[in-house]
Parts: sequence; structure tokens; C-alpha cells
Amino acid sequence: MSTRLHLHLLSDSTGETLEMIAKAAIAQFEGVEAVKHFWPMIRSGANLERILSEIAQNPGLVLFTLVNPETRRTLETRCRAMNLPALAVLDPVTHALSNMLGQAAVVARPGRQHILDAAYFARVDAIQFTIAHDDGVSWENWEEADIVLAGVSRTSKTPTSIYLANRGYKVANIPLVPESPPPPKLFQLEHPLVVGLTTNIERLIAIRRNRLLSLNQAPETDYVDQEAVAREMAYARRLFADNGWPVVDVTRRSIEEAAAAIINLCNERREEVQCS
Repeated sequence: MSTRLHLHLLSDSTGETLEMIAKAAIAQFEGVEAVKHFWPMIRSGANLERILSEIAQNPGLVLFTLVNPETRRTLETRCRAMNLPALAVLDPVTHALSNMLGQAAVVARPGRQHILDAAYFARVDAIQFTIAHDDGVSWENWEEADIVLAGVSRTSKTPTSIYLANRGYKVANIPLVPESPPPPKLFQLEHPLVVGLTTNIERLIAIRRNRLLSLNQAPETDYVDQEAVAREMAYARRLFADNGWPVVDVTRRSIEEAAAAIINLCNERREEVQCS
């Protein structure tokens, strides 16, 4: 039997950071049905009053990232009056940084992490590049990429590419098809890290079959044939081994986990270059 918990997430910015922290924390518990109430962009007392009314109707844990002292004080006071826990999730990190750096945090301003600085525009550039170089398109420009992902169809190349782009990496990807060899450019790249993606054959067939069903296409083709798929995977693995490309198995990995493994490979490569 699951435990039902109302989780109120309040932020005076987009609330993206808060939502990720809450999601990671909830995942540590079994049998919990979290009912999330998401309240971003809180910029006025009237707005907060409406939210407090909703919290009173659905009491639960209150997590917040509010930098305005008056707004914080009001929320904490009212939550205490309702006997509800209210936690400023970034405070422990901010306090630890303040102690380590020997300086106080800057004057509070909501959404400072979303400032349109050089890193922001580099991330936008990475996303645009990645979208324009999906599925083997524009391979002539692959040398400009940070990462090139290679793998057979339905090994999460595109979603992993987009996730990495949101982290600031320019990513290209190419599907590997035995009957249609990749362009020679793939084997001549110097700047990008080429990473091979593999997965369990049975899982791959299941994913492909669901894809065909969603498209109302015949569910029995070479695309989902056991022997044909095994040949595809053998071709891909041989290509990875022959070229010394690192491989990430995405069978039991989420997109985030696969991307983290790829980022680790990038970091290791960067360290090797610096040490050489």
C-alpha cells in the first residue's frame, strides 16, 4: 500500500532546480505517491497568499527556493502556524559555500543561474547544432562537434544527443546500418569524441516492435527479426572495436545516466590530453 504525500514546490524563478531536487529525493523512497503542487515565479504577496490557501487545503511538505527575505519570512511563519515543515533546499549548500569562500552570498536576486551570459548562448548554440546534425545529417560539419554518437536504430541516440546539448555539448549522431556504411568522415575525425551506443538485443527488438505498432506498420519485418538485429549489433560492435571507440550500453540506463557516462568519457579524454 502506497503512502500519499502532498509536496508543495515554491520558487520565485522557474523552479527547475527545485523540481530536480524533489524528484531525486522522492526516488529514494518505495511506495510513495507524491502529489506535486508546483508554484514557480512567485513575485508578489498576493500570489503567495493564493498559494498558502492551497497549501492549507492540501497540507504536506513545503520545499522552496525563495530569495526575497520578506517572502521567505511570510512563508515560514505561515507554515509554522499550520504545523507544516518548510525547507529552503539551497540554504545548506549556500551556507557551506559561504564558509569555504569566506564571503557572503551576493544580494538576493531570483533566477541568477538563468542569466543570459556566454554559457547560456553557448548552450543555445549547442542545441541548434545538435538538432541540425541529427540522424547523420550534415556529416560534413562533424569536426565541429564535441561528441558524435553512433549506434543502430533505436539506441537512444537522438534523446541522448538533445540531453547532452542542454548541457552545452555540440553533438552529432549517426545510425549504423550494415547495408549503408557511414561516410568516411566518421573515421577521420580528430576533435569530437566518437562514442558507440549498444543495447540488449531482446530489449531493442521490443522497442522497435512498439515503434512499428505506433506507426501502424507491419510488426514482422527484418527490423525486428532476431537474426537480422543480431547481425546489426555485431556489425556495430565490430565497428566500435576496430576504431577503438568507447562504448556505452544503454540497456538499463536512463537518458540521464547514459549522458552522464558519456560526459565522464569526455572528461577522461580531456584529462589525458592535458597530461600528454
